[in-house]
Amino acid sequence: MPGTTELPEIELIIEDIGTGGGGKPPAGGGDGDGGGDDDNKRRRKGTPSPKRYSTAITIALVSILMFFMALASAFIVLRRGSDAWVTVRLPPILFLNTLILVASSFTLEAARRRLSVSNASGFRKLWLLTTGLGILFVTGQFVAWRQLVAQGVYIASNQASSFFYIFTGAHAVHLLGGVAALLYVSFRKLDTKKVSLPALAEITSYYWHFMDGLWVFLLALLYLGK
Repeated sequence: MPGTTELPEIELIIEDIGTGGGGKPPAGGGDGDGGGDDDNKRRRKGTPSPKRYSTAITIALVSILMFFMALASAFIVLRRGSDAWVTVRLPPILFLNTLILVASSFTLEAARRRLSVSNASGFRKLWLLTTGLGILFVTGQFVAWRQLVAQGVYIASNQASSFFYIFTGAHAVHLLGGVAALLYVSFRKLDTKKVSLPALAEITSYYWHFMDGLWVFLLALLYLGK
């Protein structure tokens, strides 16, 4: 009979509406895209977002750039307007040091490529090679300073020598900070709950490549300002 078949159908429709369409809502209360924002998940778990590290390194790089640009501006002004400027003969080892530092950028990127294909052993070898090249660069800078001292050129000898030691010394100090970051990444445990190893390697690469490019700029400035 019609009356006996319509009533169960109406009851089923009412139950379906009451349960929100016959299923549970998507996990995370989102629009079905897999459960919401990754940053929100990290906040709930107390894990820092990689964006924090990216923002921090960006601020640091801008600060370093402003510091060296201020020095470069003073260098150019004094070089053009000072009658007491005495040219410093650049030690040839600086050019070898430059090649070492440029090579370290290539080995760093090669290490990151190994990491992207889950080759942890290859990553660590190339990453440690990058670290070694960075230490070798700083050692070469010490050799350059000793060569100038042997020639009787000190930081207080004249304006040109002062800028040379300030440029190279400040850069070496900042590069040592990069070496420390490379060492941290090299010996970092893979199971840590903080930012992932690929993200940390990427952020460290920003700093390292920046210091590489900054040195090339400083060397060109010193060479052209002779």
